[in-house]
Amino acid sequence: MTDIDAISLEIMRNQFESVAEEMGQVLITSSYSPNIKERRDCSTALFDADGRLLAQAEHIPVHLGAMPEAVNTVLEYDPKPGDVFVLNDPFEGGTHLPDVTMVSPLTVGDDVLGYAVSRAHHADVGGMTPGSMPAGAREIYQEGLRLPPVRLVTGGEVNDDVMSVLLANVRNPTERRADIRAQIAANERAEDRLTDLVGEHGREQVVAAFDAVIDYSRDRVTAELRDLPDGEYHARDVLEGDGVTDDDIPIEVRVTVAGESVTVDFEGTAPQVAGNVNAPFAVAKSAVYFVVRCVTDPEIPPNQGCYDPIDVRVPDGSLLNPRPPAAVVGGNVETSQRVTDVVFTAFGSAAPERVPAQGQGTMNNLTIGSRSGGEDGFTYYETIAGGFGGRASGDGMDGVQVGMTNTLNTPIESLEAEYPLFVERYGLREDSGGRGMHRGGLGVVRSVTVEADATVSLLTERRRVAPKGVGGGGDGAVGRNVISDPDSDISETVPAKVTRDVASGTTVTVFTPGGGGYGDPADRDSVAVERDRADEKVSD
Repeated sequence: MTDIDAISLEIMRNQFESVAEEMGQVLITSSYSPNIKERRDCSTALFDADGRLLAQAEHIPVHLGAMPEAVNTVLEYDPKPGDVFVLNDPFEGGTHLPDVTMVSPLTVGDDVLGYAVSRAHHADVGGMTPGSMPAGAREIYQEGLRLPPVRLVTGGEVNDDVMSVLLANVRNPTERRADIRAQIAANERAEDRLTDLVGEHGREQVVAAFDAVIDYSRDRVTAELRDLPDGEYHARDVLEGDGVTDDDIPIEVRVTVAGESVTVDFEGTAPQVAGNVNAPFAVAKSAVYFVVRCVTDPEIPPNQGCYDPIDVRVPDGSLLNPRPPAAVVGGNVETSQRVTDVVFTAFGSAAPERVPAQGQGTMNNLTIGSRSGGEDGFTYYETIAGGFGGRASGDGMDGVQVGMTNTLNTPIESLEAEYPLFVERYGLREDSGGRGMHRGGLGVVRSVTVEADATVSLLTERRRVAPKGVGGGGDGAVGRNVISDPDSDISETVPAKVTRDVASGTTVTVFTPGGGGYGDPADRDSVAVERDRADEKVSD
C-alpha cells in the first residue's frame, strides 16, 4: 500500500466520497426534470488524472461501473483546464443515449489533478419515440441524438453552437437545458472542493491519498477473493426477446476464481441481435463489477482497486459487445439485469451463502410521451420496483429496485402535477414472492391513466421466465403489462417490449415480478420458532 498512515487514509477517503456525494446533491437539487430531481436517476464520481475511479456517490450501479470507459475516452481528446466534455455515444464511453455524461478536468493551480463525472438519464434525447426508449428500434439512429465526446464548455465558456445542436434534436429543450446546466454545476462543485482539499492537506498529500485509497480497496477485494474456493463455475439464462422477435436470447458465463483474481468469460452468449437489447461492453463490465462487490464485502470503498482483480471477457460482435450501429437502449436497463442474474448464479456455486435467490430481474421501464412534442409536450419515464430474492439472512424485500438500478419512484403528487397522468393504483402485489424458508419479496402494481393522446413504450423482462428460487425455494411470480382501452372494457396483456400510440383515457398497468424464495418452505416454521426464542432472550 502507498505510504500514508491509516488515520490520514481514512480522513482522505471520507473527504473524496464527500466530494462525490456533494456533486450528486448539487445535480439533484438543481435539475428540473422529475426523473432526476425526484427519482434521482443520476450518478456522480471523482477520478484521478490517470482516469482511475477514486470515489463515487451511492447512486446507480450501471452508471458507475461503466464510467471509467467515459473518462478513458475523453482522455484521448486532450482535455484542457476549463473544459467540460459531453457524450452519450455507447460506442465511445456511453451506456445508452438517454444517459448523458459530463466529464470535467479538475484544475488546481496549473495542474489537472483529476476529473469530475456526472451522468444523468434525460427524459428525452430525440429519436423515433417520445422518451427515447423505443421498443422496436433496429439501429441506434432511431434511439436519439448520438454524441461522441465533444467540448460543451471550452475554457470556462459554454459552446453555444454545441448546445444549440443538442437542444434542436430533443423534445422539451427547456427542460433539457436546465438539466444540462445542473450537470455542469455539479462538476464545478467538485473542482471547488478539490481545491479546498489541496489547500487543507497540500497537493503531495492529496495525490498520495489517490494511490492509497485505490491500493486499500484492491487489497481488501483480493483478500475476499482468496476466501472463495478456486474453480470454474458456469451459468446460463435468457432474455425474453429483443423487441423485434420474441425468441429467447441466451447469455452464458464461465466464472473462474483463481487465488486473488477472477475471470468472467461470456463465450457462448448470443451474437448481437436486431433489436435494442444489445449492451455495450462497458455495461456488461459494470454488471460484473456489481456482482463481485456483492459477493465480497460490500462495505469495501468502491474505486478502481475493486475492479483491478477482475478480468471480463466478451466476444466482439456479441450481445454484450455489439458493433455499431446496433440498437442498445434496452441493453443498459434490461440486459444488464440479466447479466447480473447469470453471474450471481455462477457465484452461487462457489459461495451459496452469499448469493440470494433471483430478484425481479428487470427495471420495468415505462415511458409515456405526448405526440406533439415541443415546449408544450411531455415525456415521463419510470423504472418500477419489484421483489428482491430471499436470502440466507431473511426474507427478500418488497417493492424495491433490484440489481443495476437504485432509483426512487416518482411521487404520485409530483407525477400528477408535472404530467397529464393520473395514478389509479399503486401497491404491493400479493403472493408474488416465491415461497421458501425465507420468502421472496413482493412485486408491485402500478396503474397509470394517460389524460392526453400519447405514445407508450414498455421495455420489460421476466414476463415468461420466472425469477428462480434457490435451495428448494419457489420461483417468484412473472410480471405482466396491461393496456386498457378507454372506449371499451377491453384490457389487453401486451408483450414485454412494445411501443404503442394510445388515446386519452387509456390506462397502463404494470404488474412487476416477485423475488424467488430461499430454502425449503418446510423449514420456514422452524426458522420462525428460532427467531421468537431469540427475541424472548433479548427481552429477558
